Amino acid sequence: MKKVIALLFVIAAVAVGGYYLKANQAKTAAAALVAQADPTAQVQSGPIRLSVASNGKVVSNLDVEIKCKSSGTVTTLTCDISDPVKAGDLLVAMDPIDESRKVNQTMVDLAASKAKLEQAKLNLKNAGQNLVINRERASANLQSAKARAEDAKTKDARMKALFEKGRVSQEDYDTAHTNCIQAEADVRTAQTKVDDLVVEEQSLGLRREDVKLAESQVLSDQISLDIAQQRLKETVVYAPIDAVVSARNVQIGQIISSPISNVGGGTALFTLSDLSKIYVLASVDESDIGRIALGQDTTIRADAFPGKRFRGKVVRIATKGVSSSSVVTFEVKIEVQDEKKNLLKPEMTTQIEVVAAEKEEALLVPSTALIRKQGGQIVRIPVSGKDPEERAVTVGIDNGMQVEILTGLKEGETVIAPKAMDSRWAQGNRQGGPGRPPAMMMMGGGPRR
Repeated sequence: MKKVIALLFVIAAVAVGGYYLKANQAKTAAAALVAQADPTAQVQSGPIRLSVASNGKVVSNLDVEIKCKSSGTVTTLTCDISDPVKAGDLLVAMDPIDESRKVNQTMVDLAASKAKLEQAKLNLKNAGQNLVINRERASANLQSAKARAEDAKTKDARMKALFEKGRVSQEDYDTAHTNCIQAEADVRTAQTKVDDLVVEEQSLGLRREDVKLAESQVLSDQISLDIAQQRLKETVVYAPIDAVVSARNVQIGQIISSPISNVGGGTALFTLSDLSKIYVLASVDESDIGRIALGQDTTIRADAFPGKRFRGKVVRIATKGVSSSSVVTFEVKIEVQDEKKNLLKPEMTTQIEVVAAEKEEALLVPSTALIRKQGGQIVRIPVSGKDPEERAVTVGIDNGMQVEILTGLKEGETVIAPKAMDSRWAQGNRQGGPGRPPAMMMMGGGPRR
């Protein structure tokens, strides 16, 4: 019996000891959780920067594709890829034999049309002179016929009177009467010749039209000659701008086609790139484009030059975005303004960082210290032995890790700043806290990659 009582006593002692041990462990764990749930941070003064990062590619100021308006065989090439050229420098020359033949042919056609024009003018002149002569002659004949008719009519009347008195014979009267009739017929004939001159005048108008047609043909042939001579000149191609040869697509002996006569656009000879200015075209996500503005400073890096950073400025922001796989991006054009910008070559891939906002001296707190409440922002300030004090603040630059405090706090004050992965902090943010670590996390003073 004593052994049983002793055993029960031992069991009771172990149970009591275990209970107190578990209670102490629970208190310790709770204290640790409380200590971990409310970490603090001091309001500090320092630099902060908000920047937008993206990828881009290097482009030249201007790319000019060089083609030749004439077709033919390449006989001369004066430059190769990467060679600098000045405006007016010879780039390529072609065999001019075909274009020379066209010039000669159009010269012959022009000479023939000029001869036809002179012939048409001479015919018009002769027709005009003949019309004047014929008009004068017809008018004179008509007047003469009228005079003879009037005289014959007078004689006929006189002979009739004498015949009736028996002073002349029947034969004399008939002769006078016949002459009168013949004179009247001569008047009508002369009048007909005058009327025929109207048709001749109309024929003269046709000859004037022949002259106009001949003049039009001369003009057409002259234009054809000018075009052929221009094509002959275009068998040599000169650089239109100061640039660098970035592509050469032809070789000596190659036959090229003209873009004017070829539906395929003709043969591209060279591509000239103006490298007086260098740009980077970057695609910025729509969630970040609101932070981009003209004139913002930009840092550019290229894999070809590790550790090297190039300065740039935003000079253009696309008005319309581009959607690809349900992702909308906007093109941002950045001018490289670094002294060593010529190290960057067109089509190089780059990483750009656009400085959206920056301050050298600002009051800073961790982003996790902010809580949204009733449309504003508050922070919690620990108070010994009491619940934390809630204080409204206004904020400035927020780079995702640190926030600039404009009003509501002073340097050196302490705020509660939970860790981003703390479950209680996450729950608090779901209930109305800041609730975002953004994709772009920046530290005070610059990006941390």
